[in-house]
Amino acid sequence: MNRMKNTWLILILFLFSSSNIRGADNYALSQESKVRGKGVETGRVESFEFKESKVFPGTNRGCWIYIPAQYDGSEPAALMVFQDGHAYVSENGQIRVPIVFDNLIHSGEIPVTIGLFINPGHRGENPPNANGWGRRDNRSFEYDSLRPNYAKFLIDELIPHITKKYNLNLTEDPKKRAICGMSSGGICAFTAAWERPDYFQKVLSHIGSFTNIRGGHVYPAIIRKTERKDIRVFLQDGSNDLNNIFGSWPIANQQMASALGFAGYDYKFVYGDGAHNGKHGGAIFPDSLRWLWRNEQKKDHKKSVEVLDDSDAGEWQVVGTGYQFTDAACPAPDGGFLFSDLPNKTLYRVAPNGKSVNSWFEDSPKISGMKFGNDGMLYAARQGSDNEKSIIVIDPASKTFETVATGVKPNDLVVSDNGFVYFTDTASGTVVMVPRKARNMSRPSPVAGGISKPNGIGISPDQKFLYVSEYGGDFVWAFMIGDDGRLSSGEKYMTLEKVNGKESSGGDGLFVDPSGKAFITSNAGIQVMDDTGRLIGLLLKPQAGATVSCAIAGKNGDWLYACSKDKVYRRKLK
Repeated sequence: MNRMKNTWLILILFLFSSSNIRGADNYALSQESKVRGKGVETGRVESFEFKESKVFPGTNRGCWIYIPAQYDGSEPAALMVFQDGHAYVSENGQIRVPIVFDNLIHSGEIPVTIGLFINPGHRGENPPNANGWGRRDNRSFEYDSLRPNYAKFLIDELIPHITKKYNLNLTEDPKKRAICGMSSGGICAFTAAWERPDYFQKVLSHIGSFTNIRGGHVYPAIIRKTERKDIRVFLQDGSNDLNNIFGSWPIANQQMASALGFAGYDYKFVYGDGAHNGKHGGAIFPDSLRWLWRNEQKKDHKKSVEVLDDSDAGEWQVVGTGYQFTDAACPAPDGGFLFSDLPNKTLYRVAPNGKSVNSWFEDSPKISGMKFGNDGMLYAARQGSDNEKSIIVIDPASKTFETVATGVKPNDLVVSDNGFVYFTDTASGTVVMVPRKARNMSRPSPVAGGISKPNGIGISPDQKFLYVSEYGGDFVWAFMIGDDGRLSSGEKYMTLEKVNGKESSGGDGLFVDPSGKAFITSNAGIQVMDDTGRLIGLLLKPQAGATVSCAIAGKNGDWLYACSKDKVYRRKLK
């Protein structure tokens, strides 16, 4: 009798566990993914090949374009790009985009949208069948790499190609451009928007490979420390997704969702029990599109970078424009801000309230860096011919200047409270020291060297450490300052983030605030380090191109000013 009871118990447990096994990854398509509704018009799908890429030379790829029946070219159409296009364009597959698009465009739940479906490139002869997951030798290089190359390929090559080929009128609004993919195509979609949020502002990732295939596991950390970009993100994954030498897909996607939430993104994460396939993503695809394309709503996001002021949007404001090249960001003792229009030999002053900009020293020397000393004098790095290059001191009252040191090639400088000027010599990789009381000192000797193109320079609030940024490397160096002004114990103290595809950080201007935080301009933006050398924030550049120097000024010392090419900007800080 007991044995019979045990047998029934085992059978019940087996049946229960078997039903759970069958339940995992058991997703089905809804009707709106399988059939077009009554009266729904069918868009057309055309296939083509693309072989003319200069970004990925020698590659050949199959592509498809979906053009909705409602599109007549009279109004710009939205655009949605799909990686591994064969998996999305098929009407017998797991996603079935053309059917869903037809239904949702007809109902008005998504805009009239052109669909672009792209397979990864293949190099060489015997390309795989375009209708399957066959070997494509360029897929990981294109999809998993954390670089702007794929976005460049889309924006500069393929999208212009289809625009011309099919005579399309496509939107210029980045909020009406979306990009989607699964697995490596998912991280590819995110990378394209991350690198070019000015072009793509909607991302749909199915089972995204945010793992260490080509370094994608770093995204959650980067998202947390980078100023929030204007991107809307939908993530999907399942508990039975991959777990292998590259990492855990479920954990990686949960980390992405957590980071996006922390940084204040408009995001949604749907987590199920699916495996590494398109079943779950296909089952929720119509609702994913509804969420992704819903009307824009203002949201009280948490600030993604702690140095921003909670009472201010933190957006860059133009202070002055129309200059040839701005540099030498410098706070004034009264809360004002000075900067140089270097080629035009003019120094400008911004009032402490930031509301007026006036020429302060016309026909001045060409200045690339300047700082006030605690003696009230302005010390500057002068550019020009070899005979003109020098360290000078300017009397703010009379606008006259004297030469401190000659025979030098200074880039930027800082002045210590105990009477020394330190400046960077970028070409020689050195830091040079000169007493600020010196006059016409010839060829002062370096006090530190071996730095990869030293550029920006600053001193800690306690005057004990000198910081130097590398333009040609990835670090900010720290040196101990002795009582005699000499430097010792140099070390690579802070690690600067690099822009994907750049060989170095491009560390440029450096400013240390009264709390010890260092603000370093770079290729990636303005990087903010705490006094222990840790990256605590990355502020996006105010405009494309170089932002060369920055400083904190203002009546209350709560505005960050930045010199960026032909303009000067500012934004509110805590």
